[in-house]
Amino acid sequence: MCGIAGAAWTRANDAVSADTMASMLACLEHRGPDAGGQQSFGSPAGRGVRLGHRRLSILDLSEAGRQPMQALGADVWLTFNGEVYNFRELRDDLRARGHRFRSDTDSEVLLAAYLEYGDDCLQHFRGMFALAIVDLRGDSPRLLLARDRLGQKPLHYAYDAATGQIVFASELKALLAAGVSREIDPQALALYLTYQYVPHPHSILRGCRKLSPATRAVWQDGVFTEESYWSPPFCEPVTDRTPEDWRDELRATLTESVRLRMRSDVPIGAFLSGGIDSSITAGLMQSLSPEPIHTFSIGFPDPAFDETSYANEAAAQLGTRHHVERVDPSAMRDLRRLVYHYDEPFGDSSALPTTHVSHFARQFVTVALSGDGGDELFCGYERYRAASLAARLDHPLASLLWRLPLWRLLPKSGPQKSLPRRARRFAEAMGAPPADRYLRWISHFDPDRLQTLLSPAVKEQLGDFTTAALIREAYDRCDCRDLMTQTACADVHTYLPCDILTKVDLASMSASLECRSPFLDHRVAELAARMPVELKVESNRGRVRQKAILIDTFADLLPERIQRRSKMGFGVPIGEWFRGELRPLLDGVLLSERCLARGLFEPSDLSRIVGEHHAGRADHRYRLWTLLLLELWHRAFLDGDVPLRPAEVDLGLPADVVV
Repeated sequence: MCGIAGAAWTRANDAVSADTMASMLACLEHRGPDAGGQQSFGSPAGRGVRLGHRRLSILDLSEAGRQPMQALGADVWLTFNGEVYNFRELRDDLRARGHRFRSDTDSEVLLAAYLEYGDDCLQHFRGMFALAIVDLRGDSPRLLLARDRLGQKPLHYAYDAATGQIVFASELKALLAAGVSREIDPQALALYLTYQYVPHPHSILRGCRKLSPATRAVWQDGVFTEESYWSPPFCEPVTDRTPEDWRDELRATLTESVRLRMRSDVPIGAFLSGGIDSSITAGLMQSLSPEPIHTFSIGFPDPAFDETSYANEAAAQLGTRHHVERVDPSAMRDLRRLVYHYDEPFGDSSALPTTHVSHFARQFVTVALSGDGGDELFCGYERYRAASLAARLDHPLASLLWRLPLWRLLPKSGPQKSLPRRARRFAEAMGAPPADRYLRWISHFDPDRLQTLLSPAVKEQLGDFTTAALIREAYDRCDCRDLMTQTACADVHTYLPCDILTKVDLASMSASLECRSPFLDHRVAELAARMPVELKVESNRGRVRQKAILIDTFADLLPERIQRRSKMGFGVPIGEWFRGELRPLLDGVLLSERCLARGLFEPSDLSRIVGEHHAGRADHRYRLWTLLLLELWHRAFLDGDVPLRPAEVDLGLPADVVV
């Protein structure tokens, strides 16, 4: 696991210097604290490429694993972030084809695979990766960029079509260190406020982009092109297998995925929340390990957000060496670190506990496995059932009911997951098309709320742009299946890579911890995509079981209480914190002249949102967190010099707020 950076240019005047690359790599040191290096390549015509790398040593800790790395016997170079778990099997095959190796690294196997298969080498990799390969064997340098199938590893870039220059890096802050424009993209701003993240290929900065998952791109002679090389096969369902066949294949495929992800030359453990997915992951790890594995959980004083009793029960049954730590509002002392490492506005408040548990785990291990992806692939979110129910109620007669204002009598405040709150959110969206309905459920600021929040200047820049297009396009990718599968497929293309995997990558890398996700092996994903939804969500006499096939297949690893529990989510009680210990932080930032002077929002609407939350008239916890992180990001990255470490971040907080 590492951090990568690089640049390519067609004119000598646009060359990225060694000093600039050093600054970019300094921004990525947390991703690879063990070693770093850079390499430049030029041609008489003025074209050139520079690659940079920061290394976190996981496999083959010797100097032979240093990058940028050259292929044996060829003028081809690699800088690579991630892990290819099947590298040993690939290496055996490549040896049989005549390739030689000098190390026990997956990086060298990637280079040999490129020499053997060209750009199609990506089809042979099982793993998570963002990579850059420079091929100098032709008349001009050729640069290949690629990202793994499901988007576990990030890759940001800025390409100038006028000059032909491209600059890329694992994190956006490294592009800022290279001097890219600091102008905000208004479309990305609107998307962030809607979804709580900036989705690929957008970036919060105009002129910067994110390479999409399962995408490879080629730069040569100043021309940059992109193409997709994989898509989850949701529209290729398989119906001729028995439930027993599916369970057998699922058990074998996921077990193999865990086994591959346990390859490491450093200590390894697992996150254990006490949910189904993390318990299965930890259980399979323990079954493959001769010694008790390390598992890690964090808890909260508020029982509505605390899962430690489930995690403790799972750890006891599995026989792991379990570690637990508590988190309270004092954990907001990590706010400066949080803003620094996410380096785009990121509104998912679970980034706070994810960062905390990553740093906690790093005290014991260098690699941790997680259960990420299980909910999206096996229909674990309750909102998938809501989507299916809404479809059954979506007919002309029922639509008359939704037009009545009776649902407005339901409360807008109170416990976030209470039945009245959920019923109100469900009813608010009825009558809309499925994709728009889902958008209302998952968005922080839906299109209507954006109209009241954004300033006239921002709305003028947006023109007819709509944030709903993202989720509509994602739904269209799977219009061949039932609505529940269609909704899960939309999440696999949006929420999973843009929120969940972004959060986990940046949180774990902030601690120099490598996080691996067995559910995100593409063979597991392909199996789940083809699976009938009836195996995932089972209904029997009014009783509904979500992720039924996971529970049945791995029942031996799951305590009975965990098999029966509902999805909780990895949240934090920020709503209560904002009315208590964190009120000075919230008011001192969002209602400050500095925030209002940016001209992004209507001051009256911003004040209304804050006031309604404090008074308990509405629960705006997630909207407030989204707005707070946006303003703090402005202060950290746009108002001053690019910080090279968290301690250099200036959040400009009131004197009575300590973070």
